[in-house]
Amino acid sequence: MPHGELLTPRLRLRAWTTRRDDLARLCDIYGRPEVTRWLGGTPRVGPVELVARWAEVGRADPRFGCWAVEVRADPPVVAGTVLLKPLPGGVGEVEVGWHLHPDCWGRGYATEAARAVVDHAFGAGLPEVYAVVRPGNEPSLAVCRRLGMAPLGRMHRWYDVELEAFRLMAPPVVE
Repeated sequence: MPHGELLTPRLRLRAWTTRRDDLARLCDIYGRPEVTRWLGGTPRVGPVELVARWAEVGRADPRFGCWAVEVRADPPVVAGTVLLKPLPGGVGEVEVGWHLHPDCWGRGYATEAARAVVDHAFGAGLPEVYAVVRPGNEPSLAVCRRLGMAPLGRMHRWYDVELEAFRLMAPPVVE
């Protein structure tokens, strides 16, 4: 398995690439208002630069990453992105996040991908993982609940906007 790749029963989490099909899907996902309304707008950089920035997240610290969520089908379909990275303006808090194409909503892919990334984080020694969700984004709030995350209430601490914050603590280590 290539470095940084994660597998679940239905998904392969892998690096985004600059292949034509990946870039087209990236533009399709992040060009959709029904996706970007929950992200604070479209990315401020082009898709090639976005792929490069996401690759740097994992290179800078192997505990972190930004993965393409690929449905293990024939042919494979990129459902979206799942990420694990430090929250901006935080004091070391690490965020799990997911951005899926609308044609892949409602199938449990966000929960499955996020759970794999959270398991990766805890396996790498992180004591806790956060999620931040814009108020009103009921599907993402539901993912947080399915992951077993504890609601912390609304905060204005990260991304310069009020967000619903959630935290999941790593399970105790049993000797």
